[in-house]
Amino acid sequence: MVRLILAVVAGLVTWMIVVTGIDHLLRAVLPGYLAAEPTMRFTLGMMFARLAMAAVTSIVAGYVTAVVARDRMIAAYICGALVLAPFVYIHVTHWSLFPIWYHLFFLITLLPLVLCGALIHQRSNQPSVRFA
Repeated sequence: MVRLILAVVAGLVTWMIVVTGIDHLLRAVLPGYLAAEPTMRFTLGMMFARLAMAAVTSIVAGYVTAVVARDRMIAAYICGALVLAPFVYIHVTHWSLFPIWYHLFFLITLLPLVLCGALIHQRSNQPSVRFA
């Protein structure tokens, strides 16, 4: 049980650290991104970059969760649900700022991408089958 809790916490902390790092990178390399952030008036390219940021972040968080949990997928499900929960509220309150496809893509893919990261770790730890 302790390992499960640590795994979920590790996944959540990883999500926050990775998203912050990528956000700083976007601020540095995308012209106008820093100015657009306070008002959330992003260009199409910026929205795609933000969705890619969330995807990469979620996969990495799922991977870390699986490492700590020793591949117990329940930890990845919990981590993904805990990441998703506040974003449902945030996206509902910011509904008018983004196109519907942006909200739906972000919200629908968040949990599956965390699980995908966990599965990547799980599959990479499986012994390879060798035929004689």
